[in-house]
Amino acid sequence: MSNNALMAVSPIDGRYRRQVEDLSMYFSEYALIKYRIRVEVEYFIALCELPLNQLKDFDHSNFAKLRAIYENFTPEDAQKVKDIEKITNHDVKAVEYFIKDEFKKLNIEKFGEFVHFGLTSQDINNTSVPLSLLEGIRDSYMPALNEVIDILEEFSKEWENVPMLAHTHGQPASPTRLGKEIYVFVARLKEQLRLLQTVPYSAKFGGATGNFNAHNFAYPNIDWNKFAADFVEGKLGLKRSYPTTQIEHYDNLAALFHNLERINTILIDLARDMWTYISMEYFRQKVKAGEVGSSAMPHKVNPIDFENAEGNFGIANAIYAHLAGKLPVSRMQRDLTDSTVLRNVGVPLAHSIISFKSLKKGLGKLILNEAALDRDLENNWAVVAEGIQTVLRREGYPNPYEALKALTRGNAGITKEGIQEFVKELNVSDEVKQEILVITPQNYVGK
Repeated sequence: MSNNALMAVSPIDGRYRRQVEDLSMYFSEYALIKYRIRVEVEYFIALCELPLNQLKDFDHSNFAKLRAIYENFTPEDAQKVKDIEKITNHDVKAVEYFIKDEFKKLNIEKFGEFVHFGLTSQDINNTSVPLSLLEGIRDSYMPALNEVIDILEEFSKEWENVPMLAHTHGQPASPTRLGKEIYVFVARLKEQLRLLQTVPYSAKFGGATGNFNAHNFAYPNIDWNKFAADFVEGKLGLKRSYPTTQIEHYDNLAALFHNLERINTILIDLARDMWTYISMEYFRQKVKAGEVGSSAMPHKVNPIDFENAEGNFGIANAIYAHLAGKLPVSRMQRDLTDSTVLRNVGVPLAHSIISFKSLKKGLGKLILNEAALDRDLENNWAVVAEGIQTVLRREGYPNPYEALKALTRGNAGITKEGIQEFVKELNVSDEVKQEILVITPQNYVGK
């Protein structure tokens, strides 16, 4: 029963597993072990490229076989590492012993002590986790988010010329265009994506307290800081933090999580707006055969996809906020509180992606109800008062704001005819009157 999705504690591994299953390749226990092995193997290979006497006889043709250890890593291999961990009670040491066992199979065990040479576990963890984030966000998160942005951009073009009554403070306001309102979200998301691309995936690599004490003592003639920068940035594609304590600062990781949180916040705003537009009948929703909107009310088609998205975004943001607030804080050179927290970096990403997919589903159900948009515009002729009083200001008409306020404020029944009668009585030229009489709620939409 342990592998049954119905028995999962987290909905990520239960109800929603099919939606985010690919994340297990980046953020599961299996994935973490695989990334650790990848860093350890690449570190050993990098050592072999240094002028170290004890490694000068290592046959570089074995590099491909070493890389195969992580490239062909299986869940069964991960279980072997976990079995070792039951003895060591240390997860990174278990990885080291696993790799040394693989060295024996390759008949290169005499070089085994250069696996994890001079390192502390955080040199492996603080490279493995940012590497998994870099690749998981690139391969899974970004495609899912970009699908939502693409749909919104298509809608913004499709509805570019659809006039819509705006609502500020929940009250009728100067008309706008539906396409423009959708594009507001596109612009906001693209700006956050631009910022996201500027946040480095930082990694710590420098021994027990960040000073390469052991490395420098064993090989004082090697420039270990240069080696670390070349390895972390050149081999792994991360940015090396320097100087550090035993652990990464996590400041850039906090910036990453804050950035992802802001993206979710923008999309919560979108989900609530779409929910509201549906309740106002600006949109209807496509009905799928067999679906039930309410267990009691047969007529209902609920905006459940936008509600699901909002709920999952909220969970994701709560975790992003904790990660960003907790990780940069560590007692002196290191405490262990970051270790258990880092195991959760994939959780908010999973909830975010679930939300992206819910948004995509909800957006795909929308049917524009232009009649409802036009009805609200026609029922709110008072909103053209702003334009009329502005033209009157231009013409030097006395107290135009006050005149329009007296006509329209609190007068929900103001009509086209009422506006026209008001304009005809104005003490302005016929030319100005004709200019004003052209205005309607449908065409008073600005640029």
